[in-house]
Amino acid sequence: MTVTWEECGWQGLTPRVGRCRLPGWDCTVGLVAGDGAALMIDAGSSLREGARLRTEACRLLGGARVTHLALTHPHFDHVFGAAAFAGVEVFGAVGVDGVPTGSSEALRADAVHHGLAPADATEAADLLVRPRHQVSGEWTLDLGGGVRVLLANVGPGHTGHDLAVLVRGTPDGCPEVVFCGDLVEESGEPQAGPDAIPSRWPDALDRLLNLGGEDALYVPGHGAVVDAAFVRAQRDALARRFGVSG
Repeated sequence: MTVTWEECGWQGLTPRVGRCRLPGWDCTVGLVAGDGAALMIDAGSSLREGARLRTEACRLLGGARVTHLALTHPHFDHVFGAAAFAGVEVFGAVGVDGVPTGSSEALRADAVHHGLAPADATEAADLLVRPRHQVSGEWTLDLGGGVRVLLANVGPGHTGHDLAVLVRGTPDGCPEVVFCGDLVEESGEPQAGPDAIPSRWPDALDRLLNLGGEDALYVPGHGAVVDAAFVRAQRDALARRFGVSG
């Protein structure tokens, strides 16, 4: 890192892992810096926002570029900036490639409904990125410098295609970091739209907890970083809310 996370307005979680809360919808994006490769987690809500993230990442990486992009789920505030990351390897949960292809107009309409400028929504929908790599179970990325990242298909739950990202503790002694997407939200009650699978959501959070364990940092799709106790409490609240036993 040639500048600190804070100099770019990011929150450093470990020396190699940072995250940024974007304006508007308080959506979180993450960056994992390896030696010679870097992973961006989610891409923002528009091409303009994606370009801003690409520029900030380049500065944080000392002029290097993002090489990998993981999309946690197919909602506009997480995927509409992806086209700004030309040439990167894009990952998503298995089946997610068919969602943007068949519903770009629905995503555009949802974005406009939530306040994105119609021109920005149309541009992003027209250039919607389909993940080249589909994760059905787990997929490990070696970013170099001892930085290893596990992509895990932990859904369905918030959507039919939820991907979590576990960053192993690097350097030694740093906590593991789990990027949860919108399976976990801290700044408000988790949102269950028409593509949610409520009956499976508590199980998805159990998988998140098994993935990170008790000592990990859990990064929600919206809101402040939380711990395992928060995720467990939200899991139990969702089970009550949706009448899921167990």
